[in-house]
Amino acid sequence: MTPPLLYRAYVALTSVILPFAALSSLRKLRAAGVPVERAHERLGHATEDRAGTGPLVWFHAASVGESLSVLALITRMGRALPRARFLITSGTPTSARLVAERMPPSTLHQYAPLDGAGPMRRFLDHWRPDAAVFVESEIWPQMLRLTRARGTPMALVNARLSAKSRKGWAKRRRTAAYVFDVFDLILTQNDEMAQAMVELGAPPERVARGLNLKSLSDPLPVRPEVVAETETALAGRPRWVAASTHEGEEAVVLDAHRALLEGWPDLCLILAPRHPQRGDAATDAIRTAGLSFTRRTEGGAPSAQVYLADTLGELGNWYALTGFVFLGGSLFPIGGHNPFEVAQAGAAVLSGPHVTNFAETFDEMEDRGAAVITPDAARIAAHAGEWLADEDRLDRARRAASKFAAQRRDQLDLIAERLIQALKLEDPE
Repeated sequence: MTPPLLYRAYVALTSVILPFAALSSLRKLRAAGVPVERAHERLGHATEDRAGTGPLVWFHAASVGESLSVLALITRMGRALPRARFLITSGTPTSARLVAERMPPSTLHQYAPLDGAGPMRRFLDHWRPDAAVFVESEIWPQMLRLTRARGTPMALVNARLSAKSRKGWAKRRRTAAYVFDVFDLILTQNDEMAQAMVELGAPPERVARGLNLKSLSDPLPVRPEVVAETETALAGRPRWVAASTHEGEEAVVLDAHRALLEGWPDLCLILAPRHPQRGDAATDAIRTAGLSFTRRTEGGAPSAQVYLADTLGELGNWYALTGFVFLGGSLFPIGGHNPFEVAQAGAAVLSGPHVTNFAETFDEMEDRGAAVITPDAARIAAHAGEWLADEDRLDRARRAASKFAAQRRDQLDLIAERLIQALKLEDPE
């Protein structure tokens, strides 16, 4: 397929701006404490050996959620391909740290090369991937076309394009067809996205509905000693968790908590903002609500009305302490966060109505009685109060959540098998 004019223009433009993009990227990584050698991975300079005699499968994701979403899939593929090694690339220090903490066997992490000819050729010359899997909306034209030019089988999983992106690609259908033609398999999150990919030029025989990989992730890590210490500090008090809240959502949750305190005066809310750096803003919201609190980053124990869990990577601990969780990112048009992680912990879910990122997952969980949509503080308090007051009712919701999680995990093996076949990775042994 002849490269369209727009693609050639993009290549020319990136050659001009690449030095500036590289400088900006390196500065951001260094400011975040990334060693200079690792920061240069963005320029295609590897810091690990390729090694191994089996196939190398490259997974490219954007940031934290996308990177973590593929770990369970890599684990399943690794069981089927014992000689294979896996490489995950992403762009943020947070994703690198969390991936390192949860890395499956035979897996490495590198920072993703910039979408320019030099970084990409250095990267591909060193790693020589036998297959490449791109996640969600990671559509970097040169990265895709240069990888395909090496004859590498390629797949796009969890495919998702925003309405704005789809509109933009629709205006450039020839370029879209040129870019999406690289994939041997495209697995979308739902039927609507599958149709959209075909309309944008992806070959229909290569497009199929998959599942939202974020709804199939491995259980969050739990530190038993932290759970035990927190349980001791709570001393039998009733508790609930509000997790991954965004700006403006803490005030709504705290209003609900104040209402709940009227019926359960010793109730503790474990409040875990989506971005721990918003801890000071959450503190201001708690003070405005007139509630007492202690703060995790200051070494406080949950001895007040609110326990502000303003740390990263500890949600698994808090989920293990409660029977139900309110998930943020859902009271405003943000898209919602992963209810599957809560279900895997054996807890029921409350959420606001804006859950487009996990619409199918929430639909099924609602049908099963494992999740409830709550649009405001009054409804949050009402449903939370019902679960606090009726232990049998909460147990039914929790059992429904656990059953849902168990059935979803079985489907991940089918996705792994389909990828292995499409990418020609069957192990001859």
